[in-house]
Amino acid sequence: MTPKPVHLGDAARLDVRAGAFACRTEAGEAVAFRFTQAVERALGHIGGHPDSGSPRYGHVLDLPGLRVWPVRRFPYLVFYVEAENAVVVWRILHASRDIPATLLADDG
Repeated sequence: MTPKPVHLGDAARLDVRAGAFACRTEAGEAVAFRFTQAVERALGHIGGHPDSGSPRYGHVLDLPGLRVWPVRRFPYLVFYVEAENAVVVWRILHASRDIPATLLADDG
């Protein structure tokens, strides 16, 4: 299977910046750098294997096609949908957030 390009929506771009800022503030520049690398690896994975993410939140929230993939070694989750020619990332959220409320607020 040919990997699909991964496109981050505006909210997802802001989420990455906020996550890196939180890592930098709490643990330093090196951890912020590792966070952005981990996000890039997660995005690379879902571009190559978009159907590997869990559809759990998509089912629970009645958002067809929504999948989630974890950011390894960080408590963040990538929420995305697979389009015909790309993977579109909606959000990259800290796992302690109220995920359903955040995603439903974005959807409405």
